[in-house]
Amino acid sequence: MEFGRYDRWRLPTAIKILIAGGFGAGKTTMVSAVSETRPLRTEEALTQAGAHVDDLSGVERKLTTTVAMDFGRITLRNDYMLYLFGTPGQERFWFVWDELALGALGAVVLADTRRLEDCFPSVDYFEKRDQPFIVALNCFDGSDPFTVGQVRSAIGLEPGIPIVRCDARRRDSGREVLITLMEHAMRRGVTPVGTMS
Repeated sequence: MEFGRYDRWRLPTAIKILIAGGFGAGKTTMVSAVSETRPLRTEEALTQAGAHVDDLSGVERKLTTTVAMDFGRITLRNDYMLYLFGTPGQERFWFVWDELALGALGAVVLADTRRLEDCFPSVDYFEKRDQPFIVALNCFDGSDPFTVGQVRSAIGLEPGIPIVRCDARRRDSGREVLITLMEHAMRRGVTPVGTMS
């Protein structure tokens, strides 16, 4: 699969993809890096008022947080137009997840290897919905390198769920993550036709 421009005479199939994960895992960064268009972001500044609920351990330089969603778009070959919806990572904004998940083909769960436990709620969410997902290890500079086997064991993932390494800042890396999700969803028999709600 390759990414590229679409043929104006043949419209690609629209596919909805979620980018989920814990607070500060890199969701906004990934959507921004891969989007062909200027991404929509609903970020607000972190304030002292939220200091008692926003755990900044490991992400001390983070200044903003997504309060609704991120949105971007990318063309996969000439066949598919992926609409990317980045979910908010903080628990107090999880009420929007059900709406964002409607009609989604699947999800990428971004995991920050410095705060691996923060991806557990996202993994649980998609497992309970029986929705295809993969785990993408966002390997930040200076993060402790865990093996894929160690991560699979820590999260308790089934062997059939792919785990890939990525750098959410790089377009080519994000692209490979999205291709892996598409292939995984198709192996599970999920069709990309009519997945947008």
